[in-house]
Amino acid sequence: MKNTLYKAYKFSNSWTGTIIIVLFVIFFIAQAFRIPSGSMKDSLLVGDHLFAKKFAYGIPMPHLPFLEVSIMPWSDSLRLMDGDTPKRGDIVIFRYPNNPKQHFVKRCVALPGDELFVSEKNLYLHYKEGDEYIKNHFKGYEIVIFGGKLWVKNPYMKEHPGIHHDDKIVDNGRYPPQLFNFAPIKVDADNYFMMGDNRDHSNDSRFWGSVPYDNIEGTPWFIYFSIDDNWEIRWDRIGKTPTDLEEPEHLDKAREERIRTDKDYHGIS
Repeated sequence: MKNTLYKAYKFSNSWTGTIIIVLFVIFFIAQAFRIPSGSMKDSLLVGDHLFAKKFAYGIPMPHLPFLEVSIMPWSDSLRLMDGDTPKRGDIVIFRYPNNPKQHFVKRCVALPGDELFVSEKNLYLHYKEGDEYIKNHFKGYEIVIFGGKLWVKNPYMKEHPGIHHDDKIVDNGRYPPQLFNFAPIKVDADNYFMMGDNRDHSNDSRFWGSVPYDNIEGTPWFIYFSIDDNWEIRWDRIGKTPTDLEEPEHLDKAREERIRTDKDYHGIS
């Protein structure tokens, strides 16, 4: 037994062993990502570097880092093994359906079978579990009747206070109409509707549709490094999980930074 452990130890210290261990971790356990855009402000900020939990929703098809080449190039599959599926409100890392080499980070707002629409920027959700489920689980929320069904208005804003709108983005013809109004749809089987927390500046499912389960890579685990546009390290964010970052002390700082840096920003990302 000792001899076997010693051989394993020696192998792990070799270049070959080190590379195999690192790739195993990246492929199946955790992978580093950087938040490149502001679509998830105030929850996740530009310059947040995080580890993604790769096994949260099954096992995605491993790809070589930076090259984005599948370890099984003969297969078009993006998933190695099925597992759990995203829950409503989860922050999800996924491959952009229109360009699978590109990763997006958004919040899952609707599951397969859910129905939703957007009116005057507000998200309305009809849960697939039906009206009785809504009555029992959303006391204290604003509920409207439309098309003979109950719809919950902005169901995630209480639980996830980083979700917000930008008052300067108004429906005057200058901005994409999907930001303001979006016709009712039902989410297809094995698909998930994603939206950014920075609702008026997010390029998400309102524009290019829901995300297939096979495209889903994982969920943010924790921030291991964070730096702002002025190259100042955000020490208070390091080691924090997305849940930690919803505490007022972190959200207040994120909100102040957004107001200061985005006062003239009108785009989506």
